[in-house]
Amino acid sequence: MTLLTEDQPCRFPAPDSPLASTEHYPVDSGQKEDYLDSMEVAVFGAVEPPKRSRGRLLMHGMVMFGREFCYAVEAAFVTPVLLSVGLPRRLYSLVWLISPILGFVLQPIIGSASDYCRSPWGRRRPYILLLGIMMLVGLTLFLNGDAVTSAVLEDRNVKRTWAIVVVMFGVVMFDFAADFIDGPIKAYLFDVCSHRDKERGLHYHALLTGLGGACGYLIGAMDWGHSALGFALGSEYQVIYFFSSITWGIFLTMHLFSIPEKPLIKDHSSDSCPSSSLLLEGSHHNGYGAVCKELPPLPEIRQRSFSALSEANAVTPSAKQPNSEVQKRMTLKSLLSAVISMPSHYRCLCVSHLLGWTAFLCNMLFFTDFMGQIVYKGNPYAEHNSTSYATYERGVEVGCWGLCINAVSSALYSYVQRLLLPYIGLKGLYFLGYFMFGLGTGLIGLFPNIVATLTLCSVFGVMSSTLYTIPFNLISEYHKAEEEQRKLSNDEPAPEGRGTGMDCAALTCMVQLAQVIVGAGLGALVNLAGSVIVVVLSASTVSLIGCLFIALFM
Repeated sequence: MTLLTEDQPCRFPAPDSPLASTEHYPVDSGQKEDYLDSMEVAVFGAVEPPKRSRGRLLMHGMVMFGREFCYAVEAAFVTPVLLSVGLPRRLYSLVWLISPILGFVLQPIIGSASDYCRSPWGRRRPYILLLGIMMLVGLTLFLNGDAVTSAVLEDRNVKRTWAIVVVMFGVVMFDFAADFIDGPIKAYLFDVCSHRDKERGLHYHALLTGLGGACGYLIGAMDWGHSALGFALGSEYQVIYFFSSITWGIFLTMHLFSIPEKPLIKDHSSDSCPSSSLLLEGSHHNGYGAVCKELPPLPEIRQRSFSALSEANAVTPSAKQPNSEVQKRMTLKSLLSAVISMPSHYRCLCVSHLLGWTAFLCNMLFFTDFMGQIVYKGNPYAEHNSTSYATYERGVEVGCWGLCINAVSSALYSYVQRLLLPYIGLKGLYFLGYFMFGLGTGLIGLFPNIVATLTLCSVFGVMSSTLYTIPFNLISEYHKAEEEQRKLSNDEPAPEGRGTGMDCAALTCMVQLAQVIVGAGLGALVNLAGSVIVVVLSASTVSLIGCLFIALFM
């Protein structure tokens, strides 16, 4: 970073230069000194965003609390709910296929579209709001589908069919929106924060993710069916829906009003540049823009980009075209080409992220069912008034307590990561998270008893915190090193078509692909083995393979 000092004054453009004067980022109240410390020489008068207060970063991270709260409810109850409405065992893992397939295809397109969104409210927040509403609708159908169809229909067979359809549609919609929303949230953080605040923001995201999951699993572990609230609202699922919808609505609102986001607008200030330019209002954007070919040499005027994989943020030949042409070229083919052509270290990071999420989802999506069937030896297909089904429900509740332990350990481990980082580095933390998860899930599969399983649930939180923080920190470090090397060598950036939203989407696409793998293969594997114990053993195997990949290729 180059500071404005007396020894190194800021360079101003010539009077006839097409560069226009710009405004700076608004400074948070009481942060004037931090703002001055964060200034650097940049083209167009743009500066690095000011230091954000802890309160603002916590408000920004609250959406992760609400998202993980709802995710915990889904993870704890989706398999029991689907089985209770009559979904056949051979099909219950296929419910995860529809959403990730759509997500894997559309995630890069949505991420790129957010890079060029010119809503007055900003580029990321309109997408976050829309996806947040979709999450709420999906949650409503998922937890209330059986009750609604029972109240409307009388025929038992018709009611069962429609209950399966409504619940599955709710699960798919919720899962689709909850997975999609992570990319715009991360891009929003990267757009409005400096490099140091990005690290702080990701730390708060991990902390609040763990706390949100803990609260969600805690709500699921309680017996609301026999409580006063349960009698008032109708059933246990309605009580859980009440808490989930209120929590999500409040924290989503806090997130959307946490840090101001400036809109992307057309620049009409320069007649010498006939192309339509994408600029952030006030020109304090993170490198999203276009300039004319006649400008000074590229290395001296290039704007600072805070995207992790992107070079489209820089001044490239594609950025010199009119915005309509740029958007026209953002086809699925070009986006996939941009992802495939990424540097090898980014590609290895995506592969390791895929392995990690495959292992994690194998375990988390079916853990409560594992507790009910294997540890407690219950039967989800038994009559609802039978002892066997009651035993299964008790196993599901205890499984929620185990997932609550996982979430608490995730929040605590986010602090341990900061202590371990100076000693073993990011790669060491990455390897440690995968290794502990693989070892823990392997022991759970070999010794499926209540005490051992609940104790080893703490290693789930290590993996969760690792997946939510380390890959994004590695991306930030990769990009920072590339920026410094480019400045020293005066190299031009490669003309690639990726922006900040696309950067985050490239990594989160691996989550979608992991769900496809789990949904397509795990159900068949369970049928082949004849027991859900294969779920945790598969998670252990894939995680240990991820350890080897990190050690050899990262």
